[in-house]
Amino acid sequence: MRRNPPPRNPRRRRRLRQKKKPKAGKKLPKEGGAVAGDKKKKRVKKSIETYKIYIFKVLKQVHPDIGISSKAMGIMNSFINDIFEKLAQEASKLARYNKKPTITSREIQTAVRLVLPGELAKHAVSEGTKAVTKFTSS
Repeated sequence: MRRNPPPRNPRRRRRLRQKKKPKAGKKLPKEGGAVAGDKKKKRVKKSIETYKIYIFKVLKQVHPDIGISSKAMGIMNSFINDIFEKLAQEASKLARYNKKPTITSREIQTAVRLVLPGELAKHAVSEGTKAVTKFTSS
């Protein structure tokens, strides 16, 4: 049997190629249609945890008259996530080196000293110590 040669017209070629592709079938409702007892499934909104509220609260404490754009807020949120990840990684390494199963405030403090530079580390350690003291006293 001899096959027909492909059409010379490019539009016709396209149409032939399109016909060969399988079409996605529509999903039909189940038999019986919608019954009064059937309820539609509600879409559950996926909650995304961010630091945006806390960044805004700190900004208002430091500079009550200044606002922040959503783009800048996104950058700050990414920055905090990045620092958090670095500190957690370093604290995890320290716990492993010392063959301890738990990350304590001591590992976090050492991780802060290793990750953050100079004066910033000193301020972070003092603020962290203050927060831990306040937490344990209450």
